[in-house]
Amino acid sequence: MEIRKSKPQDIDRIMEIYDFARDFMANHGNPNQWGPTNWPPKELLCKDIENGNSYVCINDNDRIIATFFFIHGNDIEPTYTEIEDGSWIDDGPYGVIHRLASDGSQKGAGSFCINWAYEQCKHIRIDTHIDNTVMQNLVEKLGFIHCGTIYVKQDDYPRLAYEKTTNI
Repeated sequence: MEIRKSKPQDIDRIMEIYDFARDFMANHGNPNQWGPTNWPPKELLCKDIENGNSYVCINDNDRIIATFFFIHGNDIEPTYTEIEDGSWIDDGPYGVIHRLASDGSQKGAGSFCINWAYEQCKHIRIDTHIDNTVMQNLVEKLGFIHCGTIYVKQDDYPRLAYEKTTNI
């Protein structure tokens, strides 16, 4: 597998992956994270591609099997400025992964994407819907620490916030 920046011509495949992910989440006890709003919208994904923050995971047959948003820097995620029931571990520059999804065709694609992002900056913050036990288990397996709860603008559901850093 390899990671590369998404290209405009990837958008249809990326949308297919999110369709699969919404169905997968709904069938695994998490119907509210992306389902009711048909999240993420195509316009947002096109903007992510244009801004260079959208990535795809390619399998050995040169097929896109996963996608995610990734950015790193100082205080780059406004929703992370307020955290309840805990605190962040490291106040330094960090990377953020959002909207990680795979088509389910290859085991380990999610881990591969997260590990790739971590290698880029050695400090990652990620959040997931309170009902997304699949993602919670994945990030915990990869050594992320639960730091507290955050909220996003899209809905009122709490998000569990995780962090992994070499600075502990």
